[in-house]
Amino acid sequence: MAQQHLMKPLVVLSGQRTPFTKAFGQLKSCQADQLGTDVLKATLAEGNLSAEQLDEVVFGNVATPVHAANIARVIALKAGVPENRPAHTVSRNCASGMESIVSAWQAIEEGRAGVIAAGGVESMSNIPFQFNDSFRDWMMGFRKTKGFGQLSQMAKFRPSMLTPVIALQVGLTDPTCGLNMGETAEILAEEFSISRERQDEFALMSHQRAAAAWERCFLGGEVTAVDVEGKTVRRDDGVRLEQSMEALAKLRPVFKKEGGTVTAGNSSQLTDGASALIVSSEDAARSIDAEPLGKIRAYAVAGLDPRRMGLGPVYAIDKLLRLTGRTLDDFDLFEINEAFAAQVLACVEAMKSMDFCRDKLNRSEAIGEIPIDRLNVNGGAIALGHPLGASGNRLVLTLMRALKERGLQHGLAALCIGGGQGMAMWVERTAS
Repeated sequence: MAQQHLMKPLVVLSGQRTPFTKAFGQLKSCQADQLGTDVLKATLAEGNLSAEQLDEVVFGNVATPVHAANIARVIALKAGVPENRPAHTVSRNCASGMESIVSAWQAIEEGRAGVIAAGGVESMSNIPFQFNDSFRDWMMGFRKTKGFGQLSQMAKFRPSMLTPVIALQVGLTDPTCGLNMGETAEILAEEFSISRERQDEFALMSHQRAAAAWERCFLGGEVTAVDVEGKTVRRDDGVRLEQSMEALAKLRPVFKKEGGTVTAGNSSQLTDGASALIVSSEDAARSIDAEPLGKIRAYAVAGLDPRRMGLGPVYAIDKLLRLTGRTLDDFDLFEINEAFAAQVLACVEAMKSMDFCRDKLNRSEAIGEIPIDRLNVNGGAIALGHPLGASGNRLVLTLMRALKERGLQHGLAALCIGGGQGMAMWVERTAS
């Protein structure tokens, strides 16, 4: 296996995100390329930068809009980036927004660019409903016939042909193991003995922390308003200010009817949103009149059993720690994307388990324990939402700002990835 090497630190000059809103809600009429355009413009403005200062644009996206193939290029041109600056789109499922950072970093490392916009975007509202194969075949036959032949073809039509295929539902099911993402969370809940009550407690904490972060204006500092259909959307709308254990307890399991513990309340929300960072080399940063948010020191990507994809952060964190010689004790704050409460809690349990780390990671001792009071301190995707292509980018942005707010130095962001992967990133605050 090839040995990964550490690249030179990547400087983050600025970052912003749109509000994360429930799918089919406030931003349903806003296509993904428009969300990306809005967030790129806002991120440039936040860093007092111009589109002309960008050498490239990279965006992560999962459900590519039909009208905007290579959505990064569409976003770049709409945002005013000169047409002679290239742009490309990356996809690593839930980590696509983090993958965009790595792709930008690699371009900077090889010297082809100095300043790049790296973002992620998803409009889950606009993932299309599709016609089934029988209607496709009938329609193609109808188009090929003429005159009386079309009447004959019309006679073959059946109403059942119009039964839609819900692409969003299909996309959240892993084709290699046949399980949807919620079913993989149920596997982890059972294997690590994570009770329904414990999952609901974690979900409640996510809402409480997110609500508190909005109340003290922390999250407002990273969110740019979006104008849509004559209205201005300013806040994440999935945060439930009055959430309670009683309300969560009333929800039925979604993915395992008998004996299941994963509900809509302790799972991430289907969400629309975008996030972006402007990143650069250290040399380029010195020539720009801006106070950087921080630096990214290292990253790691790992693969694992798709049936247990929720443990991806454990495998990626293990790989990153081995690469850098760091331990969990070297990090002040942690962000693990809240795909499901069961999944995050399983990661915490796995990392502190001597047996798991020995048997699965070939370690002589456990990775260690992540204190809950230093994990997702401003809430996570259970409260804020999980726009697939944007979440990995949002984690880095929020983590850097949280380090700055608390006067801390080092953070670790990680997320699980559908298909059986994990990704982790070491973030460092720039001292004032």
